[in-house]
Amino acid sequence: MNRPNRLRLILRDLGTGAAFASMAVSGQVPAWALGLVLVALLVSLLGWRPFARAPRLTAMLLVPLAGALYLAVAAGQMDLVVAACSFAGLVASQRLLSETSPATDGQVLLAGLLMIAGGAALSGELLFAVCLLVFAVMASMSLGLAVVEAAVPPGEPVPVRQVMRPLSMGVVIAMAGAVAFFILFPRLNWNMGVRRATPGLGPATSGFADTVRLGGSGTLKSNPRVVLRAKLTPDPGNERLDAYWLGRTYDTFDGQEWSTIGAPNKRHRTRVTLRPGAEKQVYQRIELLPAYGSRTLIALETPAKLGNALMHTPTGDRRIQLQELGGDELRFVDEALGYSYEVYSVPPGTDTDPGKLDQTEMDQLLALPQGIDPRIEALAQQIVGNETDPLAAAQKLSAWLQREYTYTLELGGDVADPLMEFLFVRKAGHCEHFATALTLMLRTQGFEARLATGFFGGERVGDEYLVRAGDAHAWTHVLVPGRGFVTVDATPAAFRANQSLQLLESLISFYEAIESAWRSSVVDYSFRDQMNFMRDLSRPPRDEPGKERTQLPPLRAWLTAGLVGLAVYWTWKYLSRRKPRKPTLEATRFVDAVERQLALAGVRAGDGETLEDVSARLTREAHPLAPAVSPLTRRYLEARFGQRPLQSGESARLLKELKQTLEAHKQQQAPKARAS
Repeated sequence: MNRPNRLRLILRDLGTGAAFASMAVSGQVPAWALGLVLVALLVSLLGWRPFARAPRLTAMLLVPLAGALYLAVAAGQMDLVVAACSFAGLVASQRLLSETSPATDGQVLLAGLLMIAGGAALSGELLFAVCLLVFAVMASMSLGLAVVEAAVPPGEPVPVRQVMRPLSMGVVIAMAGAVAFFILFPRLNWNMGVRRATPGLGPATSGFADTVRLGGSGTLKSNPRVVLRAKLTPDPGNERLDAYWLGRTYDTFDGQEWSTIGAPNKRHRTRVTLRPGAEKQVYQRIELLPAYGSRTLIALETPAKLGNALMHTPTGDRRIQLQELGGDELRFVDEALGYSYEVYSVPPGTDTDPGKLDQTEMDQLLALPQGIDPRIEALAQQIVGNETDPLAAAQKLSAWLQREYTYTLELGGDVADPLMEFLFVRKAGHCEHFATALTLMLRTQGFEARLATGFFGGERVGDEYLVRAGDAHAWTHVLVPGRGFVTVDATPAAFRANQSLQLLESLISFYEAIESAWRSSVVDYSFRDQMNFMRDLSRPPRDEPGKERTQLPPLRAWLTAGLVGLAVYWTWKYLSRRKPRKPTLEATRFVDAVERQLALAGVRAGDGETLEDVSARLTREAHPLAPAVSPLTRRYLEARFGQRPLQSGESARLLKELKQTLEAHKQQQAPKARAS
């Protein structure tokens, strides 16, 4: 038996590692299982097989591990899918460390397929796609080398260099065929089966707190992680949104931090109406990602109706109810990794109801902290003057703050009176300082106002808008009679969106664009998408204002026809070029001639034996003809599989040499036969 090819084993091991990684990227595989598989993979890549001498005994080690996984599932500590995926990884590890054989290789790759299926069930995200591609390529290359290795006679080297090029071409064709099969073969939507959420990379970054403490550096503004995706109808079509995403409001300031006196509504509902809708509302389908880290719902200002919420957990999606806390804040009842829900918001500038506020909450909109610096009221009076309109007063104060104060994220620790420090000492701060100053200055003049927090901005990727952790923002709501709460932002416009590094933001945006394409083109790809794809190849484009309608097929139809024509032409050229060479027929005639000469010399092939089998048998028996048959067998394999055809006259020369060897062998055997 030949020694296993080192390259084939490395490809097999790397493919298995990619299959396990497709599950591990979900963040749900137990740490101990992850450690065991990584150690086994490293040992296997180094070429060590410590389980080769005791395969059955080491296989018994899987029994207690399976029992531990079962107990974890029974106790509710682990999902059944996670347990099954983890056990598949342990089985693959045991096989990797055992003696190599065709059966072992098949079991390893089968376990890899099971892990790929598990990875699809656990996450199916972009990193899973990378792992899937790596596994497909590595496993295919390993299987191809295994076929070639099995065809080589014992003791002969595997022609790796000769077969790598045709093997690589075969893998590329197989991948292209898999893509075509996926696009064209009727299917169900992936998410109709299951959709699972993963914790993501790193802890949540932008969870809301019950209070907003004034002071400290604004490190969150430089975080580029994406916290929510939103699809808007009607779609504004802008690359960047100048929009406020409201999450929570605060009405009470004690001189150090903001809080709210609103009492939670104990009633849980699937849909909540905060205020009457308007004629033209903005519909939003929002997905909160694991990076968000809060149970507070986010919506474009000003939200009117919210509902149809789903919670995303490692075990799947399920409906979830909402709880109203007052001040336009809604929370999900249960904790989850992520959420999806629908919102209808009133367009900016629309007169709206201020919401459900009792008298205590209304009074709190004018409350000032005890011991507030009297200079604040005097400064506000100086800027506002005799203005009686709340919105006009807020705009005057906002313009003055933006003109006279500097935005900065570099602030020291807590101070005794952060608002006084901002207005009269440092004259620099971040959005919370600007919003707090505007809110309290309005209150000193008798205008009702509150602090609002959420996000500002939104970046378009595909047909969705992404909001980052660095887009977290604070601003002011001023209560205008007859119009409701109106947003006034005192923070300079250039510093309202995230302040992350451009390069890092570009890299994450590029990743998000690829992931969005993966989600829409693969994860969410359905039978309807297939029908639209086929229909779009031939139907004329829709009428657009200002353009004349054309009866000609669209450009994509011409491109598709051109690609199909090129594929047909290339296939015809390839087949016509291969036909006259006939390397396979020449090699077949050669091996038939060799087998006939051996049969005349008394060396006959058994049932089902090929020339490779005959050569291997002669070598084992130390037959005198083995040295002559072995090189002929190798030359046949090169001509048949190694893309090295027999040259003109080479077949006749080799057969002549074989005939001479057989005659010499016959003459040597004749005296022995007479003597006996």
